[in-house]
Amino acid sequence: MIYRVLADLVLVVHAAFVAFAILGALLVLRWRWLPWLHVPAVGWGALIEFTGWICPLTPLENRLREAGGSGGYSGGFVEHHLFPLLYSSTLTRDDQLFLGASLLAINVVIYSIVVSRYRRGPTGEGST
Repeated sequence: MIYRVLADLVLVVHAAFVAFAILGALLVLRWRWLPWLHVPAVGWGALIEFTGWICPLTPLENRLREAGGSGGYSGGFVEHHLFPLLYSSTLTRDDQLFLGASLLAINVVIYSIVVSRYRRGPTGEGST
């Protein structure tokens, strides 16, 4: 039982990390120190997608599931948990490249907005 709970906890942490990597730049509007955590998270997420590697949290979740009497799964977290929600086919190499590029593009756009807001200052005016 404890292994299943731990596997579910790893799943939740993994999902939260993916969400943070995708949209964490929005939190930078509130906490200016957050890029120190967010930018490396985006880099890691993009690296995983571009290289086709599997995040270490995936095998950890699988080992915990197997120790708890459940079967693990093949492939990565995105392929197993997220991709079926969005698409009907299996995750291809082109899909991974698209996801990595999308992750970077989303964050470049959000950080562009964040930087422009910081430059305008708290009153919305440009710096003098």
